[in-house]
Amino acid sequence: IPFFTQGSRQACCSIKELDVFDRAREIKVDPDKPLEGVRLAALQARKTLLVPTPRLRTGLFNRIVPPSGATKEILRICATSQGIKEYSVPIGLDGKAQVDLVVVGSVAVSEKGWRIGKGEGYADMEYAMMVSMGAVQADTPVITIVHDCQVVDIAEELLDDHDLTVDYILTPTRTIKTNCKRPKPQGIIWHKVSYEMLEKIPILKSLRHREKQAGKEVALQDEHSDLANANTPAVLNEKAKAENTRPQAAMGSAQIGQHYVESDSLSPRLEGSGMITTVYVGNIPPSVRVSELKCALREFHATPLRLNWQGAQHRAFLDYKDKATAESAVSSLKGLSLGGNTLRVELAKNQRNKG
Repeated sequence: IPFFTQGSRQACCSIKELDVFDRAREIKVDPDKPLEGVRLAALQARKTLLVPTPRLRTGLFNRIVPPSGATKEILRICATSQGIKEYSVPIGLDGKAQVDLVVVGSVAVSEKGWRIGKGEGYADMEYAMMVSMGAVQADTPVITIVHDCQVVDIAEELLDDHDLTVDYILTPTRTIKTNCKRPKPQGIIWHKVSYEMLEKIPILKSLRHREKQAGKEVALQDEHSDLANANTPAVLNEKAKAENTRPQAAMGSAQIGQHYVESDSLSPRLEGSGMITTVYVGNIPPSVRVSELKCALREFHATPLRLNWQGAQHRAFLDYKDKATAESAVSSLKGLSLGGNTLRVELAKNQRNKG
């Protein structure tokens, strides 16, 4: 996002004159350099400040928590990229965020409220994820801070239904209320999400799993392409029939259906190999059944050789063929939520220093 030295402070400070800022208690502000002044204004006004994690790699939000009795200088540090790292607390899917105001950066924006970002779609995805989480409502205002030269005419043909629009544009010389009528994203449009994006954004996997459990359509871009290639209804029916009748054990000898046990010792196939690496899964709610965890493991492509379920202790242990596979599973399952709890997923203690 372009950073402009001339007038950046004035543009950011003008947000304090808006009623939507005055009324807001919880504000989400992107981590871009041009928005540093907005983050500072939010902290100085003692509002809850949420900042998205860079590229959504480790979650969705970080809540900035200044130290008790923070001076103006400390608050300034908290508003910087370094401060975001040092004074933040991650907020998971179960953090129950209620965002009253959204502030995003832009490459260009029109007076109609149509916005163009860097082209990677993270601001659009962040907003869609907040909708899915219930963190924003249809009338939650969206503001962007730009230089005057970034306010341009944008052809509507350039916009897609997942693109975020803005309600206010703040520049060094103007405050523009767009009165934009174009609807904002209503949630994640799963058929536009690729497997590659799903792998890059762990929290997206958790949201998809949650929405699938709620009965929503969550087929990905790649899956839609597969369906499009199935030209005849007969082919579709055969695929559906095969999918519905395939037993778990048919997934192969390395899948959990065949090797699943409650809490027995390692199966003979696994004993003595010296390669097995175990992953610990904790914070499992009492209401969650082993079948739900197994379903999530398949969904996240993290199926182990064996699952050792210890529901009474609210935990499970997953055995993988080697450390690399186990670490990949930990990464895939990071942020997974079941039964209202975000699960704790990590290499088992006796595995962390191996290899």
